[in-house]
Amino acid sequence: MKIKHILGSLVTALCLTSTTTYATQAQQIKVSSVKSDYAKTKYPIVFAHGMVGFIRLGTESLGMDYWYQILPDLARNGANTWAARMSPFNSSEVRGEQYVQQLEEVMAITGADKLNLIGHSHGANSVRYAAGVMPEHVASVMTVAGANKGTIIASDVLKIADKTGTSELLNVLISTFGKVIMWAQGLPADTFPHDAMAAGVSTSVEGTALFNQKFPLGLPLTHCGEGAYQEKGIHLYSMTGNKPFTNALDLGDPVMVLLDRLSVHKAGKNDGIVPVCSAHFGKTIRDDFPWNHLDEVNLLFGIKGLFAPDPVAVYRQHANRLKLQGL
Repeated sequence: MKIKHILGSLVTALCLTSTTTYATQAQQIKVSSVKSDYAKTKYPIVFAHGMVGFIRLGTESLGMDYWYQILPDLARNGANTWAARMSPFNSSEVRGEQYVQQLEEVMAITGADKLNLIGHSHGANSVRYAAGVMPEHVASVMTVAGANKGTIIASDVLKIADKTGTSELLNVLISTFGKVIMWAQGLPADTFPHDAMAAGVSTSVEGTALFNQKFPLGLPLTHCGEGAYQEKGIHLYSMTGNKPFTNALDLGDPVMVLLDRLSVHKAGKNDGIVPVCSAHFGKTIRDDFPWNHLDEVNLLFGIKGLFAPDPVAVYRQHANRLKLQGL
């Protein structure tokens, strides 16, 4: 399938999302006891995972969380935290609509009229989509290593697939992997639709440029600059890591290093996947955390650089930041 045809299909998908209903899968994170109100924000916090994402693979006693230890820690410190679940592979618009429907569910359950949104990687597009279509219900947005200007890696993969005629094969293979991720969460494989090529286009430089035309809120107006700190009453933030290799014991680090070497000559400093400048959005909290793309959400199992800041504490501090601003 040609890239231009895939781009066209995304426009069609955007038109269809308003009439499509998805299974709502938002999960509230509960703890046995609350030890402080340090992270007790006025509005619930709803997290959006990135591509290949999930809430938990396996069981509570024998499994792996995407936001490892982060959400339970927030809950223990008074926050009302929720994890959304979207298609592991699909377009920004389709995933964004899935996220919006779960936000509506959270508001209905909690009675809140606004929410704080946090999205990692491709999940940044989900929270930005939500802020664009329902700004009156969004108190704040933070993108974490958001591919807000796309990734060179996605663009290169699409070009290679297009030249070699392997787009359809890749779509089938990777989309099937998306179904495995759903199964590993104890859900039917078809809980959400899967479209790997649409996901690739959405995170490419070219596809993201089209998305940004529709959802410009918070984007920097200059190269590698900061965006507006507040728009439409929404407080806007971002943060990212910039170090692909952080710990030899982390099984994910070799993958981050490989991806970095494939794109660093084009993308510049990055976390293994997302260029630092692409991650800028709203007020940049930090763009030089010594984390890679997995460390940013405390994967795998909290393994990170020996002297790197604890991601769990950084998210807790952000919740306190929102609390102090009355959010």
